[in-house]
Amino acid sequence: MCGIAGFVRADGAPPEPQLLAAMTARLGHRGPDDRGSHCLGQVGLAQTRLSIIGLETGHQPMVSDDGQLALVANGEVYNYPELDAALSRQAPPPARGSDSATILHAYAVHGDACVHRLRGMYAFALYDHGRRRLLLVRDRLGIKPLFYVRLPDRIAFASEMKALLPLLPAAPTVHAPALRQFLLHQFSTGEETIFTGIRRVLPGEVLSIDADLGIERRRYWSLAEVAPRRLDAETAAAELDSLLDAVMREHMRADVPFGLFLSGGLDSATLAASLARHGAGRIRSFSIGWRGTAMADELNGARRIADRLGFEHTAITLEPAQVFARLPHSVWAADDLMRDYACLPTSVLAQTAAASLKVVFSGEGGDEAFAGYRRYRPAPAERLTKALLFPGSGGFRTRPQWSPRWIRRLFGPALRALPGPSRQPFVDAWRATPQGWTDLQRRQFTDLTTALPDNLLVKTDRMLMAFGLEGRVPLLDHRLVAFGLSLPDGLKLRGRTGKWLLRRWAAPQLPPGHLAQPKRGFHVPVADWLGGENAARVGALLMCNRGVREWFDTTAVPALVAARQAGRGGDRELFALLQLAIWHRLFIDGVAQPPRPDEDVLDWIADHA
Repeated sequence: MCGIAGFVRADGAPPEPQLLAAMTARLGHRGPDDRGSHCLGQVGLAQTRLSIIGLETGHQPMVSDDGQLALVANGEVYNYPELDAALSRQAPPPARGSDSATILHAYAVHGDACVHRLRGMYAFALYDHGRRRLLLVRDRLGIKPLFYVRLPDRIAFASEMKALLPLLPAAPTVHAPALRQFLLHQFSTGEETIFTGIRRVLPGEVLSIDADLGIERRRYWSLAEVAPRRLDAETAAAELDSLLDAVMREHMRADVPFGLFLSGGLDSATLAASLARHGAGRIRSFSIGWRGTAMADELNGARRIADRLGFEHTAITLEPAQVFARLPHSVWAADDLMRDYACLPTSVLAQTAAASLKVVFSGEGGDEAFAGYRRYRPAPAERLTKALLFPGSGGFRTRPQWSPRWIRRLFGPALRALPGPSRQPFVDAWRATPQGWTDLQRRQFTDLTTALPDNLLVKTDRMLMAFGLEGRVPLLDHRLVAFGLSLPDGLKLRGRTGKWLLRRWAAPQLPPGHLAQPKRGFHVPVADWLGGENAARVGALLMCNRGVREWFDTTAVPALVAARQAGRGGDRELFALLQLAIWHRLFIDGVAQPPRPDEDVLDWIADHA
């Protein structure tokens, strides 16, 4: 797990080492163990390394024995032992010592088709000197991030957008359509990002960049190719058991100890049972809960599972004020604007785990792959009404996060003037699904191609990597996701209960009655903190923030604060303005030093110019 960066120049001039150094300086948190750079022709590559596999031999950039190929990679290729064995029968390996070396070997043997043989979470850049071509590749589901920007004389790439900012010829600017998506739908999705000109390499995509900076985009894998299957419960259960066995054996490959984020819910409980089944031993597990709030947590359930399986468990109990002190650092870590309250407790978990570990398992993906969310099973009348009012996505992903009242009162002229619907990415995803799929499968697909890579996995990657911690997400192995998506609806939903097949697998291995507990999710007591005097202070400071003044009608902010204080909603809207204010100061105004994980939020809202 690492941070990667680099660029290819169009004028044939050699890369500037000082620019590579500026980029890697922004990625030091992702790779505290090692760093390196390599210049080859018109290309410069750099990496900051978190050593997980091949601790002494995995330095990057990696260069092939003949000097023609150079690689920087982030993530893990879990099937590297099997690939190495097969590849070595066809050609001598160009480099040895880590799973990343297998990428070089696979490319040397199979060329562009090597991507079909890789299993894991990865983003990498590979330069082929003979063909004067740079490849940018991202894993199938977008577990690992990769961004790029086209400049007048080069194309640059990096694991995080903040590493691209030193190369921009002028101060960064906000991309208005992405800002609107964030406000109304919690995140922005697709190729374009919140920064004008900075783009995402999409999940399952290869970008081939030639010497003249021409870009050829190719999708090497898509969930739209998954065919629905007719399986009975017994056959599906046996196949799930076999798949989980193979996936966990591969994901447990590491040269360092690993732990587990254990919420007490089904997904992390499934991982806990799988790890124990595969002989993980007395690994460390971590959970989080609240005091000083009426919000329920799952600490007791997590403790029961840890005790049953013999884990060394750490339960963290926080007050709302403690977790909100993470907000400035979490906004800095995320790079992007995305409103997932769970970023805050995840940041606490990551910092705690990183004090003793480099790798943790986490249960992201189970809800998307096996249909766990309540939004996947709407009442027929609700679905029909939404489909009529908001056509194009079968009544799915229709309601904006902001109330119409505050959209009308707070949006400034530039936001109101934007053409087209903000929910178009969800409509496009729905329409990309094949005929013959059920509405449930379409809902899963829409989330798997939008909210998963650009919201949920932003949290998982950035919050953990901010503390040099690798998060492994076995339930997002592409084979498991394709299997879950292909299942008949009746093996995912039974009445009002989701993830039926996964529940059936996990139940015998968990404490009796554990799965009968109601699903709580990873909730955060936002309303407990963002009310009363805190709301008033935040509101007053927001009116002094340049980003808020530029995009919103600040005369409506006092009314928003009053509504929040009176318990009449407004918490999402006020929190979004708060996030934007902090983000704008960090990345648009260019505050020099990143926040610590325990800042006073109020110090990061108003401009101090």
